[in-house]
Amino acid sequence: MTSQVLVFAILIAALGLFLWGRWRHDMVAMVALLAAVILGVVPVNQAFSGFGHAAVITVAAVLVISRAIERSGILHLPTKKIAAIRQYPLLSIAILTVLGALMSGFMNNVGALAVLMPLALRIHESPSQILMPLSFGTLLGGMMTEIGTPPNIIIASFKESTGGYGFGLFDFTPVGTVVTLTGILFIVTIGIKLLPTNRKGQNNTSDILEGADYITEVSIPEMSPAVGKTPRQFERMMDNEILILGIVRGERRLLGHLRNAILQPDDILVLRADAPVLKRMAETAEIKLVGERHIDPNELGSDQVEIMEAVVRPGARLENRTARTVRLHGRYGVNLLGVAREGERIKDRLGSVEFKAGDVLLVQGERETLGEIMIAFGCMPLATRGLAPPLRLPKLLTPIIFAAAILATTFGLLPVEISFSAAAVLLVLTGVLTPRAAYEAIDWSVIVLLAALIPVGHALETTEADKVIAALISGMAGELPVWIVLATLMGITMLLTNLINNAATAVVMAPIAAGIAQQMNVSIDPFLMAVAISASAAFLTPIGHQNNVLVMGPGGYKFGDYWKLGLPLQILILIVAVPMILMVWPL
Repeated sequence: MTSQVLVFAILIAALGLFLWGRWRHDMVAMVALLAAVILGVVPVNQAFSGFGHAAVITVAAVLVISRAIERSGILHLPTKKIAAIRQYPLLSIAILTVLGALMSGFMNNVGALAVLMPLALRIHESPSQILMPLSFGTLLGGMMTEIGTPPNIIIASFKESTGGYGFGLFDFTPVGTVVTLTGILFIVTIGIKLLPTNRKGQNNTSDILEGADYITEVSIPEMSPAVGKTPRQFERMMDNEILILGIVRGERRLLGHLRNAILQPDDILVLRADAPVLKRMAETAEIKLVGERHIDPNELGSDQVEIMEAVVRPGARLENRTARTVRLHGRYGVNLLGVAREGERIKDRLGSVEFKAGDVLLVQGERETLGEIMIAFGCMPLATRGLAPPLRLPKLLTPIIFAAAILATTFGLLPVEISFSAAAVLLVLTGVLTPRAAYEAIDWSVIVLLAALIPVGHALETTEADKVIAALISGMAGELPVWIVLATLMGITMLLTNLINNAATAVVMAPIAAGIAQQMNVSIDPFLMAVAISASAAFLTPIGHQNNVLVMGPGGYKFGDYWKLGLPLQILILIVAVPMILMVWPL
């Protein structure tokens, strides 16, 4: 009894910390694990067993393969043809949502969104009308296969641990496909009317520029102390409160490669600074203000220099840090021109703005390296061109290796964790991905989250705490039909997945679902499938899934916009999924 109370206390405390949101999800999971070990509900020799768990290995392998598919450019082939339908807004929304769902069935849904979001912004004049359907489509599509989303991988692994055979790669397909198609049909017919129509978000570079500090042109007189200094030296002279974006010298416009430039008399500097700094600069450096004016973004780009928008991903290296602390300009040569958050331009001093997940950044840098630098910082570029360097091997090699892994799993030649790990290793050995790119593809926060919570979830079973919860739910249901109990389980899981990570929801709810089935003396399969479907239905809030956060800024969405479409979509999923589950997986 004492061990059960301790498990409940740990899980309730973890849930509270998840909802509090001040600590990262992976850190909350590690705290829960360590508490469980210290209090004795998880044996010391099993504390880190989660890091070798099949579900964790599979998730890591899928992330590596997804990055290889994304970088190969193979997915850009169909998107080029889709761009031709921009004159049919509703059709473009439908096609992109379906394509996002199909892609998410076989790759990481964040990767699918990363490929399609730039195209969506290009072909549809209202980002608020297309980005949420695209995000929801990728979440729906993940329900269709075992590898489509971490909850499915976790459920399949849990099923195998209960004895007998686990769920196969396509065992999720019958129910998942019907739910996905029904959800997409609802989104593009009725749901589209529930979305805001007049918001264009912050995907327009001119809009974000207007919200930055002053972007100003100043001239350097012959006697100015700035003469003879490099741009970086002059920035230090002004206490790094200015950012030099370019130099106009006669008929020449210098952008990029400014580190070794020497400022000369009559140079015109294009720089970013606020009004007090401009005034001080005029007094101390004898700089003359040419004039504050609207700067066309094209003036800040050239053959070597690029202007790019990028969205800060949840858990990115930039999150909760500033451009100054990461030395974005000094070390990486990337200039921050503007920041937008939740559809609103940030007008504070940009160097001290603390970045949040979902922020849209407007940056300037070297064309050859800017995209890779932003990806390395955990941002999703919104450029319309491919960012990956040319591959040394044919593009078809990636899908061939991926297809081989799917076939090996489908025909039972290898378990999914082995076949997909082998595929990930092959992609590195053949040069499709560098080892560094493979490691960077793995979302280590998700890996730590899963690895830490799996032993805690197992403690629910070993202490029989799951049976206590199951008995409580079964007792409340009384003599009600099984379909009502199943729907109740799905409703609880849907609520949790919108508040905490979907993988964490699956880890916690899987043993409870199995316990309910055992209490009712029926098969556990339909109950586990119910958890798998509902754990992926994170449609009520932007914090329910990374994709919802990523479209928030570019789409100009508010927190309350999600439930207006998400709530009826979740109700529809319940109505459709329960009979489908009972039909495909009888009691």
